[in-house]
Amino acid sequence: MKGKVLLSALLGLYAGVSWAQGSVTLYGILDEGLLFNDNAAGHRQYAMVASVLSGNRFGLRGSEDLGGGLQAVFVLENGFDINTGKLGQGGLMFGRQAWVGVSNARWGSVTLGRQYDASIDYVGPLAAPSQWGGYIVTNPGDIENYSAANHLNNSIKYKSASFAGLTFGGVYSLGGVAGDFTQNQIISVGASYANGWIAIGTSYLNARNPNASYYATSLPNATAATNNFYTPVNSGYASAHTLQMVNVALAWTLGQATLGMNYSNSQFKGLSGQAGVLNPAGLKGDAAFNNVALNLRYRVSPELLLGGQASYSHGSAVAGEPGGKYGQFDLGALYSLSKRTDLYATAVYQVASGTQSTGTRAVASIFGLTPSSSNRQAALRLAIRHVF
Repeated sequence: MKGKVLLSALLGLYAGVSWAQGSVTLYGILDEGLLFNDNAAGHRQYAMVASVLSGNRFGLRGSEDLGGGLQAVFVLENGFDINTGKLGQGGLMFGRQAWVGVSNARWGSVTLGRQYDASIDYVGPLAAPSQWGGYIVTNPGDIENYSAANHLNNSIKYKSASFAGLTFGGVYSLGGVAGDFTQNQIISVGASYANGWIAIGTSYLNARNPNASYYATSLPNATAATNNFYTPVNSGYASAHTLQMVNVALAWTLGQATLGMNYSNSQFKGLSGQAGVLNPAGLKGDAAFNNVALNLRYRVSPELLLGGQASYSHGSAVAGEPGGKYGQFDLGALYSLSKRTDLYATAVYQVASGTQSTGTRAVASIFGLTPSSSNRQAALRLAIRHVF
């Protein structure tokens, strides 16, 4: 009798799932290859490096029809290192994305959890890193977050449907600090428009205590003695009270060629003035970066895509010290073996001058690589990528 009752309950549960008309999809990306760095702190380096063009991941994406055009939606996305099998994003199980919400084809979606900021949604798709180059072709320090290295915890996101090619949205990340509503909060908004031969994207971000709220994996892992910035290009600004960033991207497509431009202004406001881990040079006041990049990609054939980019980053003077200046040149090729598998190659060359954020002579620092011991650095990437 107990067995019959249990069987009936299980059958009832199964019937409920079928009636809900939901779906769950398993997906992922595997990106693996060789990378040569001609000057890694004064030495040549040959290494197996993963996740350059696309972060290695597997995830679950699901939806359930709630009726009336409304759906429940969710994503759980894990990041990992294919070379060692270890978890990415500081060891988080679903460090890339983890959110749930509701969606409507007419009005858009509202989701809650760990999510990306507006620069990834509206500007990043028009930039070279996501198209053919990977994170090593981002501007030094990747201040714009084109590599999608930074995530927003405890966030509420709205993303609109497309209105004749126009989409827009915003994200608010709650700081969660008792007695101070604004501490560690992040606000990010953006919009994009695409119609035929032209595409435009723009975004704005304001992060309080960015060393903890924006650059750290999670707030509990961000202590006053931990600098979570990635490179000396901007790690000396980790004591900033506020990070304010504006991004703009344009792309024009003529036949098989697409010409693009990206511009960003990033300001690290309210540096502490106290020398330490977060402020090696003891800087006080504000620091800013202006970054511009011109890129071109050309579809030689359905299988072969070629790309090139030139970028320049100019850091402002702080406390009488000249800011760092970085020029970078990138070339890339991507060849599709099938709809899901491709081979790609990327070459990067960077030259630095001035004074970097730590108060020392600026050295070349291609993003994601060990900085150079001099003002020049070159890298070459050869890899395979599979999407499932």
